[in-house]
Amino acid sequence: MGFLSVIVAALAAYGFGAVWYMRLAEPWMTAAGVERGEDGRPKNSKDPIPYITSLVCLIIVAGMMRHVFALGGIDGLGKGLVAGLGLGLFIATPWIATNYTFAGRPRQLIVIDGGYATIGCTVIGAVLGLF
Repeated sequence: MGFLSVIVAALAAYGFGAVWYMRLAEPWMTAAGVERGEDGRPKNSKDPIPYITSLVCLIIVAGMMRHVFALGGIDGLGKGLVAGLGLGLFIATPWIATNYTFAGRPRQLIVIDGGYATIGCTVIGAVLGLF
């Protein structure tokens, strides 16, 4: 059941990410300085590697979150949601902000990517809590 919960949680966060970045595509591409093709989409939009990498990384994150939840006795929707929110908001997003600030990246990119990290971890936490 543990492996299944990790996969479902990762897929839920992946699905959320698809919606998040579709809705924020224009400001994200501008802030990230993404090269675009003639169709206005990212030049690498047909390359499967970023999508595969994202899914693999989400499985790793969900797996580690499951481990942390087991060690901490975190179970149930409410506890999973709050723990996921905390991990995203107080660990993942500050790390992104640190890296982006040193790299001179726009604040809007910190907000977009940090928002995804925060809400994505919240989604993972909620799903893991349900299992």
